[in-house]
Amino acid sequence: MRFVLDGDQRDFAGALESLLSGADTVAAARAWADGDHAPGLALWRRLAELGVLSLATDATPVEVAIAFEALGRHAVPGPWIESAAYLPVALGREVEGVATVALPPHVPHALDADVADEVYVGSTLVDEVGEQLGSVDPTRRLFRVVGDGPVDLDGPVREAFDLAVLATAAELLGAGERVLADAVAYVKQRKQFGREIGSYQAIKHALADVRIALDFARPLVHGAALGEVDVSAAKVACGDAAYLASRTGLQVHGAIGYTQELDLSLWLTRIRALVTAWGTPAFHRGRLLQQLGAS
Repeated sequence: MRFVLDGDQRDFAGALESLLSGADTVAAARAWADGDHAPGLALWRRLAELGVLSLATDATPVEVAIAFEALGRHAVPGPWIESAAYLPVALGREVEGVATVALPPHVPHALDADVADEVYVGSTLVDEVGEQLGSVDPTRRLFRVVGDGPVDLDGPVREAFDLAVLATAAELLGAGERVLADAVAYVKQRKQFGREIGSYQAIKHALADVRIALDFARPLVHGAALGEVDVSAAKVACGDAAYLASRTGLQVHGAIGYTQELDLSLWLTRIRALVTAWGTPAFHRGRLLQQLGAS
């Protein structure tokens, strides 16, 4: 199967890329991590005007995948998966403002509940938000919420959950692509023993492995968006590919790659968090195994 975007989808992708490329998303993400939500909320409003919050109800999963790949590529902060993928389907309407959700056990805590206008457990609005918890990604601020316990993935909840999984997979793909692009740019500049480190065969092979992993994951995202591939397969493949990209990107950057001052850290920690978000790899592999057993 050869997946090709139509004209409207290419225009949407171009408009989204143009907006995000000029928005200084790195500064917005760093401010969000420090508790300053103003730049991120300003970006939120611009993306909402572009129609990102209405994609789940007014467009197709293909447009959702396009949007979230771009959000991942630019490390956009905020509960986008919750507001633009899960809740519109679970509630049957577009979300107004910023909203977030917990869906235990797969989404045990509510992301950015301190800035959200509405907080849900499943599809039930809750009033009480508990303590903030630690997160490997400082831009993902997690909070305890009081709810009714585990939520069953049945009916509309399953449909909403699967769209959120697709969005997570697409965001992982975008983040992995950004890490690879930054790593390739770095190895062309960094010199050691009088040579660009990118000229060494071992580094070429490592980066080529990342390129192959991302290229194999992308068709699964497209297939899941078209309903021809299970979203769990896309989530597992994108998680593995993005995590490989993060490890390789860290290695080729050397000691500087471990510093928070380097922008690369935004994508490294985002990938690490998203790998287990909206269902762990073990959960999604289990879903796929059940389907294989059923068939």
